[in-house]
Amino acid sequence: MDCLPNPTSWHLEHMSPDLVQAAELRQVLYTGRTKYQHVSILETGPFGRTLVLDGKTQSTEADEFVYHEGLVHPAMAAHGGPRHVFIAGGGEGATAREVLRHRAVEQVVMVDLDAEVVDLCRRYLPNHHAGAFDDPRLQLHHDDALAYLDRTNQRFDVIIIDVPDPLESGPAYLLYTAEFYALVRSRLNPGGLVVAQAGPAGPTNHGEVFTAIHHTVGSQFPRAFPYRLYVPSFGTLWGFVIGGLADSPAVAGMHPGETDQRLQDRLASPLRFYDGITHMGLFALPKYLRQALDEEARIITKDAPIYAV
Repeated sequence: MDCLPNPTSWHLEHMSPDLVQAAELRQVLYTGRTKYQHVSILETGPFGRTLVLDGKTQSTEADEFVYHEGLVHPAMAAHGGPRHVFIAGGGEGATAREVLRHRAVEQVVMVDLDAEVVDLCRRYLPNHHAGAFDDPRLQLHHDDALAYLDRTNQRFDVIIIDVPDPLESGPAYLLYTAEFYALVRSRLNPGGLVVAQAGPAGPTNHGEVFTAIHHTVGSQFPRAFPYRLYVPSFGTLWGFVIGGLADSPAVAGMHPGETDQRLQDRLASPLRFYDGITHMGLFALPKYLRQALDEEARIITKDAPIYAV
């Protein structure tokens, strides 16, 4: 069996200390360091243009629609009619693109700390943002999302947390604390929802951040809805958590027909990944994840399991 050719022709990403994912590297479009993080934008064989921050793939042309539709639309579809949406992070512009598909949305406030990353994405990843940065409904701020929410008195219908995993050395770890989610809760309108990307959710890596983020959201919101999907370029299942107020909709229980009808009525253009049947599958967690979420609750709260279908 042949070995890999010259390593310079491959993008190697350490998924864990003992696991590496390799993708053919066709071109380095950009590489450098901003004030906050290292950035690479690559052209790879299997995934097309790829954004890599601090050595971790954030999204790729081939499958970003899976991640971004999965992040945005379950909460947006479950809500009664979101008009004002806040996005923390989302530098590629793809999260804003998905929110702006909803015709009823009047305003999207996007706060991304790293202006250089956003500018690079606008230049090198046009298929990601698809012109979202030019939509007059989008208000883009380069600021710390926690500081912005702390200063503003505005309330939102849906808040989306699309920032890197909470690494202590990274720029986003404070956006995963109980204090931050308490602030988020105070900035939601009645019936509002928050959704956060919550890291790997596979059989061997769900303990990295997914169960802890679920617990943190659940500690500040009466309702917490964990779900997961598979992103090929990430090499694993990926988790998300929706937090809801006492009067927020029961996100996980939407009927496929109801979901499809809402999407048909609300969206300006069709989706590629998310629909009513997909919604059911996202929230139907496998046994190992349900057990892990319950175990996290027992360890931290010393109480009954908090995961519920």
